[in-house]
Amino acid sequence: MTFKAIFTAWVLVFSLVQSVAAVDLVDKLGRTIQVDVLELNADELTVKRSDGRQFTFPIRMLSEASQKLAVDALNDVNQSDTSSRMPAFSWDTIPLYMHIRKVDAFTDQELNYLADFPLITLEKTTGSRAYGSTDEGTIEAAKAIKQINPVAKVLFYRNVIVHYGTYSFDKQLADIPNWYLVDKRGNDKLIRGKSRAYDTSNAELRDWWVTAATDVCKSPYVDGLFLDGNIKVLSSFLERQLPPNKKQQTVDGFHEMMTETRTALGPEKLMLANIIRARFEDGGLEFTNYFDGSYLECFTTPAGTNLSRADYLVRGINATQQAARQGKIIAMTMAMGESSVSDGVDEVHARIDDVSKIQQDELNFKLALFLICAEKYSYLFLNDGYCVDTRGKSEICQSGLWLKSLPEYSKRLGPPKGPAVKEGYRYTREFEHASVWIDVEKSEGKVQWN
Repeated sequence: MTFKAIFTAWVLVFSLVQSVAAVDLVDKLGRTIQVDVLELNADELTVKRSDGRQFTFPIRMLSEASQKLAVDALNDVNQSDTSSRMPAFSWDTIPLYMHIRKVDAFTDQELNYLADFPLITLEKTTGSRAYGSTDEGTIEAAKAIKQINPVAKVLFYRNVIVHYGTYSFDKQLADIPNWYLVDKRGNDKLIRGKSRAYDTSNAELRDWWVTAATDVCKSPYVDGLFLDGNIKVLSSFLERQLPPNKKQQTVDGFHEMMTETRTALGPEKLMLANIIRARFEDGGLEFTNYFDGSYLECFTTPAGTNLSRADYLVRGINATQQAARQGKIIAMTMAMGESSVSDGVDEVHARIDDVSKIQQDELNFKLALFLICAEKYSYLFLNDGYCVDTRGKSEICQSGLWLKSLPEYSKRLGPPKGPAVKEGYRYTREFEHASVWIDVEKSEGKVQWN
């Protein structure tokens, strides 16, 4: 990254940092101390006294009420002055996210279903057959959703590396030399042998990408960007196929492009990225400065790592908890039923033909996993795929969960009484109307509704 890009990125990050109001915390022995709450990392709380001295200690040393007060203080600071652009949120029931695509226009029934979600990403082919392009299809769908629910937040999908040719502005690429990557053998279809990959080391390509993406977000119906493909750029994906040093050049270009995108979008539009992943040393937190939050993929399925499944989950939980406590949006997506990983990066789903056949043990574990991590602006999406196009003569929807709801989604939850407590591979957490535990080593979990 250039000095200008690094400087701009840090200005953007520090412009969002607020001072923390002093709070009175009480420990389990009844002792009171007035401190500024600075950080909660896993279960370690860092505070600062009025004399400037900082202390770090397990949050469980505090009373239950003070644990909640400390977490709320962090949330209030990280989310100050952002409420208008952030999605609606409530602890009344499990907060839900939607991530979907359909080449045709959504029906009235589908629009009413979508409008119930506070945060929605319209995926890469949305409305492309009905309106001629994904960008026009996204704007039309977003407009229709907001006519039903004006406060729903709708995001426009863009991939930072994979070229999906369903956008109106794709034709502009003909005027940009060398916009796609070519491997050492001269091949240019580097994504699954079908699609081209953007060369983010090309400044002209970056300018096009940023302008095209942010122009769509100028629509009053579009609340920001969903950025996919980041893991492909930041991992070793394609490194062996590309010429020497080319991979690092694309990584450097990616950071430039994200900085430019954040600047071009301004502070009012959201950037939600597929970025937190346990394959990275810090779980992806090292890359989150540009973004307002993270979508989670391959969260329960180790990919690109030698970690055991249990340790992979622990790292992912820790990263997610830290991001959530910083006020980041968390869109936790997990496949129900059969799933696999493609190219060591992407999660692949199998359709669920009968919702009643969902394994209760799997559902319990994944609900509990979400609740162990969740803070304000955390949302859950349990799914069997993102495409709701129909196929075959009988026009069967490719998702068996589309337009359906699970009974657990309507049960009363209430706010958490404090952060999760970790003991080895086991986590527990209390909510107003539910008790939660998971054991990631045994892949077991339970939400006990009170």
